[in-house]
Amino acid sequence: MSRLSSTFAALKKDGRAAFVPFITAGDPDAETTSALLEKLPAAGADVIELGVPFSDPMADGPAIQASSLRALEAGMNMVKVLDIVRRFRKTNSITPIVLMGYYNPIHAFGTARFAKEAASAGVDGLITVDLPPEEDEVLRVPSAAHGIDIVRLATPTSTGARLKTILDGAGGFIYYVSIAGVTGTKTFAESDVREAVARIKAASTLPVAVGFGIRTPEQAAAIARFADAAVVGSAIVDRIQDARNAGKSGDSLVNAVIEFCSALAQSVHAARPASVLG
Repeated sequence: MSRLSSTFAALKKDGRAAFVPFITAGDPDAETTSALLEKLPAAGADVIELGVPFSDPMADGPAIQASSLRALEAGMNMVKVLDIVRRFRKTNSITPIVLMGYYNPIHAFGTARFAKEAASAGVDGLITVDLPPEEDEVLRVPSAAHGIDIVRLATPTSTGARLKTILDGAGGFIYYVSIAGVTGTKTFAESDVREAVARIKAASTLPVAVGFGIRTPEQAAAIARFADAAVVGSAIVDRIQDARNAGKSGDSLVNAVIEFCSALAQSVHAARPASVLG
């Protein structure tokens, strides 16, 4: 059983949803990213999304776009992203890591080489925002050969027919985008998201994670009452930059971000009783 499968199975047995934080690899530097990764599981992270910086992150809002540019300016690249994952795996063999990003850096690295080296580093899943199901065979096949799940995105505009296409070949979990638009720019209507999650769960046995638009512990808890996971990205990336703007670095920056992540995780994990999960 993969790390993603075993993690979600254990969470379901425990009767709670997953907290999934997102950080951009290399923002503000590789050492800070590694320090955050090391501390996130103890802070309550069940799965970690690690962003692969890209110069044109079209699905991301201003916060994550800026974090990508900061990371690239600091010298982050695919080799270094995988090195960060390898470093994390030296002390943590349990917490799943999902790389989230765009296909261009993978293509430039070499898709077959990437799948092999990502698996060797300890990557469990991939979210490749600009590679739709009709075109992801180029990545899905080599990734599957190395045990890496392709996590697909569903959106508020996904029709029933489109959902079937999305689910065919998906692995790990389904990432439901709660808003129409880019990350960190809007909030969600809870009733609409609840209905969409129910529709996906009726069509698939994969866990359903919800992201985009979750900025507070209260919003994370609201999602965790009916989804299998709540993903928080822009709000965490903002905390990193806010700490930098306040003159923090090193341990003081990491601790400020981890404190926020702990509050998010506690809200997610306490959101609902075991009897509600299903």
